[in-house]
Amino acid sequence: MILIADSGSSKTDWRVIHRDGKISQHRGVGFNPYYMTSEEMAIQMRHDFLINLESEIEEIYFYGAGCSSPDRNAEVVNALATIFGHAKIHVDHDLAAAAHATCGHQPGIACILGTGSNSCDYDGKTILTTRPAAGYILGDEGGGCYVGRKFLTDFIHEEMPESIREAAIERFHITQNIIQDHVYRQPFPSRYMASFCRFITENKADPYCYGLYYNSFKDFFAKHIFKYPEYQNKSANFVGSIAYYNSDILRKAAADSGINVNIIIESPIAGLTLYHQEKL
Repeated sequence: MILIADSGSSKTDWRVIHRDGKISQHRGVGFNPYYMTSEEMAIQMRHDFLINLESEIEEIYFYGAGCSSPDRNAEVVNALATIFGHAKIHVDHDLAAAAHATCGHQPGIACILGTGSNSCDYDGKTILTTRPAAGYILGDEGGGCYVGRKFLTDFIHEEMPESIREAAIERFHITQNIIQDHVYRQPFPSRYMASFCRFITENKADPYCYGLYYNSFKDFFAKHIFKYPEYQNKSANFVGSIAYYNSDILRKAAADSGINVNIIIESPIAGLTLYHQEKL
């Protein structure tokens, strides 16, 4: 049996390929070794999903946000190994998942726009180069945390349409103190800030909400895609809920910036499952 995971900061898509070819699936919380220890991840994994599979899983392929260095990858390996002591464990960056799922064996630029953001230049076989992923405080342009942070900043400073502000108060019962408590004192502030994106998407017919996404996507292009050589001659492909549910705005911002967008999908897990099935 093979276990496959595509993990972001907010959620993880799990797939189990059973011996008879049947596939089971689950969506749970996200894991990021940049912000969580192996002990914290192991505890959450047990509570979230990985129950009664310990003795059956033989191989694990985990693609995750924050899995960009040997030290961080080892944290994930250690977490999984405490549960699956006999499984062969492979950990790779979520950019590898995005590239395999959207580009396949063709060259292109693979981008992630979920809670956070990231990108890579892919030659059809390997990732050639990436741009710095500075995290939710210093980066994540175009991601849900970035968009949500702009929204909450505008809320605090009363720099948004009154109708949107009133709707947000009615929906979330937020005040400046509540926002600051979640951002500065509560765990997982990036998830909290990104949680407002559903509301922003629901109201994207309003020019203010539309502009939040449009300008954030332009910021992402400036920090990422424009930095890759000959980006005008390559397709840009996207995975992640922010890209998927706001694909109309993303394609418009890209067209205005001279970027050729090809595939936009919510999650790479289906493509990853097919990829690993073919290896059986």
